[in-house]
Amino acid sequence: MDLTGAIWRTAVRSAHVECVEVADNLPGVVAVRDSKDRQGPVLAFTPQTWRAFVGRLKRR
Repeated sequence: MDLTGAIWRTAVRSAHVECVEVADNLPGVVAVRDSKDRQGPVLAFTPQTWRAFVGRLKRR
């Protein structure tokens, strides 16, 4: 997966705590990584799957 041009962002509610970063500006994919290991593995989701995941979290 080519992550060139990925714009990584951290949740506002993280309050400067290390957590996950999300790049949702890539064509056809939402990438997620551990902010403590930025060179480590990246999970990739389709935009539809990511929206469903976030929607479920918001309902909790």
